[in-house]
Amino acid sequence: IAKEVAKLLELKAQLGEDEGKHKFVLKTPKGTRDYGPKQMAIRERVFNAIISCFKRHGAEVIDTPVFELKETLTGKYGEDSKLIYDLKDQGGELLSLRYDLTVPFARYLAMNKITNIKRYHIAKVYRRDNPAMTRGRYREFYQCDFDIAGQFDPMIPDAECLKIVHEILSDLQLGDFVVKVNDRRILDGMFAVCGVPDSKFRTICSSVDKLDKVPWEEVRSEMVGEKGLSPEAADRIGEYVQLHGGLDLIEQLLQDPKLSQNKLAKEGLGDMKLLFEYLTLFGITGKISFDLSLARGLDYYTGVIFEAVLLHQENEHVEEPLSVGSVAGGGRYDGLVGMFDPKGRKVPCVGVSIGIERIFSILEQRLEASEEKIRTTETQVLVASAQKKLLEERLKLISELWDAGIKAEMLYKKNPKLLNQLQYCEETGIPLVAIVGEQELKDGVVKLRIVATREEVNVRRESLVEEIRIRTSQC
Repeated sequence: IAKEVAKLLELKAQLGEDEGKHKFVLKTPKGTRDYGPKQMAIRERVFNAIISCFKRHGAEVIDTPVFELKETLTGKYGEDSKLIYDLKDQGGELLSLRYDLTVPFARYLAMNKITNIKRYHIAKVYRRDNPAMTRGRYREFYQCDFDIAGQFDPMIPDAECLKIVHEILSDLQLGDFVVKVNDRRILDGMFAVCGVPDSKFRTICSSVDKLDKVPWEEVRSEMVGEKGLSPEAADRIGEYVQLHGGLDLIEQLLQDPKLSQNKLAKEGLGDMKLLFEYLTLFGITGKISFDLSLARGLDYYTGVIFEAVLLHQENEHVEEPLSVGSVAGGGRYDGLVGMFDPKGRKVPCVGVSIGIERIFSILEQRLEASEEKIRTTETQVLVASAQKKLLEERLKLISELWDAGIKAEMLYKKNPKLLNQLQYCEETGIPLVAIVGEQELKDGVVKLRIVATREEVNVRRESLVEEIRIRTSQC
């Protein structure tokens, strides 16, 4: 039998080799995608809105390598560490692709002994996740991070991070949203008074974090069944994690006989009250909810945590708005830089990450539904000719325009038909055509055609750049 099996395996191997030659599948790796010009046009719009908000708040920009030493990333992400992409040994270094932009930022601060910076960083990160492409969950995706590092008075930078989330989500007009806010200290205090052993804090925390996706009954059975928590402790947690509200709830919990006795929870609630006072001054509390079920699974958070979720508006007759999923998240992580610093010097940090892929998939679906035409170039003018043998004149004119900073195109043909040139403008959304003809050349003018109205005006050659600028600024 062994001989026959060996023969068969050999035959299979030979067949396999042949198959390999013919079978080459053209596809992107699982959990990744290509972006065509249309999609990139939408993405650029979103990135520009986010970057201009970050800059408005006075942030500088940094960049870090796409891979880090494996040990830099190890032990920073709790249960999510299994999603880190490890690379093979490279010249004696064990490397991993970055999982987020926060840990590299903390490494950068510790390495350069920076104790005070407000920065943003937009770059790709990698997670060996089970992708759900339709919902904007990928293995390679962009993160847009804004962080404030430094020793400041409590809750002022934290309030600014929430204001930034509010500004960006309002600006992108994604529909109704809510920003859930909680504090790691309130969570830990709550676990303590509910009878969760210290060693189980983090693992119970990651169960609570699932409450936005699954009902309490399922979370409870995971805590008790899989994680060995006593049913009494789970029920006590249940009483708290289903609460959400605003300043009134904070006041109520400050009076709570059990929670108010816990030092951590009391500190957290005191800061939460201060945070809500600042958010009231910013005028954004209408979209902020203090939510005790918010846990955010990452290990490095130490204080305020928050997450922005979009609410479904599709079905007007539905009473309870449905959550579409998180589009931004963040929090305070005061201990992370200290983990890298040889002397353990701490640099308090608070930051926010905008979930660009989720936002993008929502905008993409919306644009597909509306069938709105998207321009994929920014060309302001097409340089065209009305007769034959004017290629040289077109090249001279287009060069003048490019040198003056005008975005211009021409067709790559010696003698294109005028109709084809005009049709090209209609198809691509180019607003103006600069037409050179023999008569115009004699008169020292260019015929400028406005594509939308088909109106034509003669413009002196030396005034053309200025005229194009004026007309495209109105578009």
